[in-house]
Amino acid sequence: MNELLNLLNNQQRAAVEYNDGPSLIIAGAGSGKTRVLTYKIAYLMQQGYHPQSILALTFTNKAAREMKERIAQIIGWQYARYLWMGTFHSIFSRILRTEAERIGFTSNFTIFDSADSRNLIKTIIKQYQLDDKVYKPAKVQSVISNAKNALISPQMYAQNKELVEYDQRAKTPVIKDIYREYNNRLKASNTMDFDDLLFYTNCLFRDHPDVLKSYQERFQFILVDEYQDTNFAQYLVVKQLADAHHKVCVVGDDAQSIYSFRGANIDNILKFKEVYPEAKLFKLEQNYRSTQNIVNAANSLIKQNSGQIKKTIYSENDEGERIEIASAFSDFEEGVIVSNKIWDIRRETKSSYSDFVILYRTNAQSRIFEEALRKKNIPYRIYGGLSFYQRKEIKDVIAYFRMVVNPYDEEAFKRVINFPTRGLGATTLNKIADAARLHNVSLWEVARSPLDYNLNINAGTAKKLRDFCELIESFILDLRNLSAYELATKIVKQSGIASDAYQDQTPEGMSRQENLQELLGGIHEFCESRQEEGIEGIGLIDFLSEVSLLSDQDTDKEASEEKVTMMTIHAAKGLEFKNVFIVGLEEDLFPSAMAKDEYKGLEEERRLFYVAITRAKQFCMITYAKSRFRNGQINACNPSRFLRDIDTSYLNVNAGVISGLLGTFSRQDIQTKDTSKYSGSATQRVNTPQREEPVIQRRSNFVNAKNATPKASAGTNSNEVKIGAIIKHERFGVGKVTAVTGDIDSRKATVEFENSGIKQLLLKFARFEIIG
Repeated sequence: MNELLNLLNNQQRAAVEYNDGPSLIIAGAGSGKTRVLTYKIAYLMQQGYHPQSILALTFTNKAAREMKERIAQIIGWQYARYLWMGTFHSIFSRILRTEAERIGFTSNFTIFDSADSRNLIKTIIKQYQLDDKVYKPAKVQSVISNAKNALISPQMYAQNKELVEYDQRAKTPVIKDIYREYNNRLKASNTMDFDDLLFYTNCLFRDHPDVLKSYQERFQFILVDEYQDTNFAQYLVVKQLADAHHKVCVVGDDAQSIYSFRGANIDNILKFKEVYPEAKLFKLEQNYRSTQNIVNAANSLIKQNSGQIKKTIYSENDEGERIEIASAFSDFEEGVIVSNKIWDIRRETKSSYSDFVILYRTNAQSRIFEEALRKKNIPYRIYGGLSFYQRKEIKDVIAYFRMVVNPYDEEAFKRVINFPTRGLGATTLNKIADAARLHNVSLWEVARSPLDYNLNINAGTAKKLRDFCELIESFILDLRNLSAYELATKIVKQSGIASDAYQDQTPEGMSRQENLQELLGGIHEFCESRQEEGIEGIGLIDFLSEVSLLSDQDTDKEASEEKVTMMTIHAAKGLEFKNVFIVGLEEDLFPSAMAKDEYKGLEEERRLFYVAITRAKQFCMITYAKSRFRNGQINACNPSRFLRDIDTSYLNVNAGVISGLLGTFSRQDIQTKDTSKYSGSATQRVNTPQREEPVIQRRSNFVNAKNATPKASAGTNSNEVKIGAIIKHERFGVGKVTAVTGDIDSRKATVEFENSGIKQLLLKFARFEIIG
């Protein structure tokens, strides 16, 4: 064992060897936390602790499995297999099965997953004859989950004046009754949901002191991983078990506490020493993952937070490249810049695609990058989620589009006939399908003429079916008259999809709303780009044709194929990549508009940014767009306030960023990027004297673009556009006009853009200004 301990640094070894009382191990990003936990458990067993007397709680089965395998390599599987090691839920369910009769269950109780729980809640809402647009099952489920994690029973909920009054103001006063009925139904069927595993373990220990004492005596040492992510119920169980001996070691990093929306309470780790005054604090401060520049940049960011345990993370790896900051004129160009950079790095360094990750704040942002990567034939995968066009809400809308373009599309028909809910459920659909099969016609034909096919439905159902068909037919009539964007917007609104989505204010509902807006933004961009290229009559079928091709390319040919990873920052915690791209650093996006007005929310958003930066091992690029298509229009964007928090000595600032970040960066010695090559692959270090404006390196034909006075814009005098002119396009960015053809209305310009490549623009529609 001593040979293994010699492999640890001094901080790690001290944390492993101290076992005389409570301890808090603050494990900075990339500091070898798993190794410390693994060695500590092995060390405990060497010191005489029986494996069955050690309780190790984790948040993922993967973490538990990895640690147990490492321990087995050290002490042998015959000992490691007896450890009480696993997730909170798995360990607590094991305890509850043993003690089930104490809490009114039998040991063979079953566990509902999230879908099971939601279905039961739907049934209760229906039985109570409540409007499921007001009492949305997902929202009710979230309320009940939060209550259980706060250890609030149905009886306590009904007696809590504050909660009841809140529900009344939200026009959902019956939630307390739904909660009571839901719990009664679970118990009557001898089932628990995931939250019950925490709730009933607390109840068991609270109401049965003899049971608590037996487990206190069994677990002589308790270890908790990712302690900053614990909620109240988890904190309390650990405290109850450790109260007898205080032999508890918690490991975590307050700087990586990013799950408050799941109930995680950062105070559990910040106030650990208040609960255990005698606790010893150990700080793992050496980062083995990242370069010095990346670590120092992340330190300069997170020190802006007031609520934290002070520490200084350092790296002894190579100094490495400075973090690149790049601005884009639009979200479209942002996607192009990132895909170009990935292409360049891979070509220059021979890196694998799996060495790259694109991190974003919201799932809806993925579409832009999916399309940009596809255009360069760069394979990718969406981690922890579906490809944009495979998400349910997007597939539902696309099914409407398919139905309008081709009403005989059977799969589209089945998907949209009762979405949003219109009283045409499975029974009606089955009758339509039976009649269609009997008469060998399409579902649509039966739906349009139910009497002709002897469809056995009542008058009410017949009216609902007629209304549905008339709705689809009205959209079909608009196919020739409206552009793809106009018709798509109309379908989303008039079908009821928009109102259905915007009534749901849960995190899941907000994500669906963002995705719908992103889809419409993509269609708007599709129409505009083709209009600028002189293509007329861009209809819905044109968009569907492109989407179907993109979807085909999105399917995995081989599970082992190496791909660029795309994911939300929340999903990236615990992972690492050689090259990291953090995108969308704009106010109201990152930090989120919902979080930035309250200091705790803002500090968590900053921690989220810290997590993103510290995923990078060698290279990190941060991007933001000056405009983004949201809520049906192009909106100007301001750079994120977080960019001001990073010490500029660790940044390599793209020259095009300077004008967009006036007031964001102080005039210090920084490194700027030479944008003279359109691909954006070349960099040049420019040390600028303090108190002077950073020098902007540009080719002569792009000189001083940021100070240029606009000479023309879209819709005015296109005759002013000449060969050699430098223009700034709303979406494609800065480019040089290389050719001009045509007369008056048909006048076109060929433009070579810095990042977006060569485009041909129909000048009467193109949105740009002449800057040089």
